[in-house]
Amino acid sequence: MKITGLRTRRVHIPFEVPIGTSIHRIEGVSGLLVWLDTDEGITGESYLWAIGQHRLPVLDAIVRMLGERQIGRDPRDTTARFDEMWGEINFLGHKGVSLFGIAAIDWACWDILGQSLGVSVSRLLGRRRDRVRAYASGGLWASMTIDALQVQAKDFVAQGFKAVKMRIGKPDIGEDIERVAAVRDAIGPDIDLMADANQGLSVTHAIRLGRRLEEFGLVWFEEPVQAYDLEGSARVAAEIDTPIASGETEYGRYGFRDMLERKSADVLMPDLERVGGVTEWVRVAAMAAAHDVPVSPHIFSEHSLQLCGAVSNVTYSEHMPWFAPLFQEGMEMANGDILIPDRPGFGFHFDPDAIGRYALA
Repeated sequence: MKITGLRTRRVHIPFEVPIGTSIHRIEGVSGLLVWLDTDEGITGESYLWAIGQHRLPVLDAIVRMLGERQIGRDPRDTTARFDEMWGEINFLGHKGVSLFGIAAIDWACWDILGQSLGVSVSRLLGRRRDRVRAYASGGLWASMTIDALQVQAKDFVAQGFKAVKMRIGKPDIGEDIERVAAVRDAIGPDIDLMADANQGLSVTHAIRLGRRLEEFGLVWFEEPVQAYDLEGSARVAAEIDTPIASGETEYGRYGFRDMLERKSADVLMPDLERVGGVTEWVRVAAMAAAHDVPVSPHIFSEHSLQLCGAVSNVTYSEHMPWFAPLFQEGMEMANGDILIPDRPGFGFHFDPDAIGRYALA
């Protein structure tokens, strides 16, 4: 089997109401859809995402630069394809947008491999489970009022979620405490609660806030400080009892090795596009397992399920509905868990009608 071509399409999904975190105001999400074609009629799919349509041309350029150099190669040799692309980006660097490009091609190659054998990617990796605990992540924004937070938190529980995540990071610690208390009151003591500061705090602020939040029994305190401040994150982790979760903005196995060595997080959150795709995501998860550190994938909810199905140290999967409209298939839930599909490849396919609705010129 040989790769014969690469196709991309830019899309944008607007939100009905803009949302806010401690550092973002988001009016919609943009994506670069990727198809990798082969001479045997099998096509692999993947996608990258960004906040802002203006960033998509950069993603398109790196995907094309790397993908077009793989034409004529066998996509089923996933390690070989990854290593070739890893060498190709030496001049550009092994962090940042270079890893996005590798991820799109690597991910599509794994999709092709699974389809060619008629098995899911989780089977290829060694399936461990058929479901994973979900946490609702598509709400409870920092821009919402306390009343709205409570209404939405109760709605998530009514939908069957056993875990929810809220965004914090207000300038006033007291305001964050009030908001977390309100959500905890709304969901009760038996629903798992996470809080995400989206890198919006200083180290001192994060420590003071983290200590005050301990009474609410958080599963984790996510990205309290800037992602590049590994030392600062380690200081926060050492000073509070609540586990620190981070890593969604880290790149490749070497970045995660630094996180593990510095003890900057208690839970690692590799992101499919930033870590470099399936090949590198699995390496990071295995490295974390060797340190008895759990992992939880960031975004890419549909496709990350296959990784959750095979990796032993996964604890939760993020249920983010942003890109669900793009797919023919939907995620299925039961008793607070997302069911992991066992369809060939990743088991999700772009919906042509949806692409038409959201496509950019």
